Amino acid sequence: MYAIIQARGRQLKVSPGAVVEIDGIPGETGSAFNFDQVLLVAKDAGEIVAGAPFVANAKVVGVIDGESRGPKIRVFKKKRRKGFRKTRGHRSFFTRVRITEIQL
Repeated sequence: MYAIIQARGRQLKVSPGAVVEIDGIPGETGSAFNFDQVLLVAKDAGEIVAGAPFVANAKVVGVIDGESRGPKIRVFKKKRRKGFRKTRGHRSFFTRVRITEIQL
């Protein structure tokens, strides 16, 4: 059984027991978190339930495992023959969520 959810503007394929990283969800480690925006649910028997845009009365329950940070991204800007050079960096915060169950 798996589901496709929409979280923080991105779509993720999740299944029970999977650990996913999502952009900065507010919450403490060990607390439960519900994903209400479920786009599709596929059952083990092969039945697929698709929403328009979301599946009614479906939710995915997970537990927040902790936080991590993504890789550092360097942003370099340059204008040729002008002597302009600028380097900036960016590093995103992620929240690890362990999926416990998919409810229909």
